[in-house]
Amino acid sequence: MPRKLVRVTPAKLATWTGCPRRYRMNYLDRPAPARGGAWAHNTLGAVVHNALRAFFDLPVARRTPEQAESLVVKHWKGDGFADGEQAGAYRERARGWVHEYVRNLDVTIEPVGLERWVSTPTGTIVAEGRVDRIDERDGELVIVDYKTGRHALTTDDARGSQALALYALAAARTLRRPCHLVELHHLPTGEVAAWEHTDESLARQVRRAEEAAQELAEAGEQLAAGGDRDALFPPVTGRHCSWCDFRRHCPEGQAAAPELEPWAMLAP
Repeated sequence: MPRKLVRVTPAKLATWTGCPRRYRMNYLDRPAPARGGAWAHNTLGAVVHNALRAFFDLPVARRTPEQAESLVVKHWKGDGFADGEQAGAYRERARGWVHEYVRNLDVTIEPVGLERWVSTPTGTIVAEGRVDRIDERDGELVIVDYKTGRHALTTDDARGSQALALYALAAARTLRRPCHLVELHHLPTGEVAAWEHTDESLARQVRRAEEAAQELAEAGEQLAAGGDRDALFPPVTGRHCSWCDFRRHCPEGQAAAPELEPWAMLAP
């Protein structure tokens, strides 16, 4: 019998390649282990994403920088911040980011998709995920991914992103239009890192994804058959252990890196 296609998202693949133990705790263990608390940088990113989605849902006449700022305030949350003062300071930063972003954007564009779920089968997997924004330019789709991290991004980041490549393939299949251009929009700097894939470069990303998907599927099957969970899903330790959601359940991770405060990943 042919093997069933493995359904994967970029997040699943990244979690598996980053740390199989974290993958097991996140996707396989039931009941799932308790996670750590909220991270301020994740809260900040989610607020900006929600505000920009709501912004493009507005009629064109209302798509102003001031409206974008007000949407940041409307969607604001203080989870993970040290206190109200710190949360307020970063809320003002976020307002400034979206103001400048919108001010320099053609707000008359009508995205093809906002937070759009896309999916496509390949040889051995079904690659799927939710795309921040999908534009259409000159008859082709463009993947737009918002970023709010502390570091500026480069063309290499866009070119090497497996997530963006899989989104491009899945968007092309779902929306029945070609898609090769992917973009990272870094709100703190206003810079755009872009890469135009070829069919060959997309195929290379698919092969990588299929290899990882086969590994995680086989490990899951062996675990279900009674295999040793620590042997099948070993920890991969490093700096990332400082901000792992499952740190409290991983002695190796605790020994590998110090615990960080929930606001430590914010840009200074």
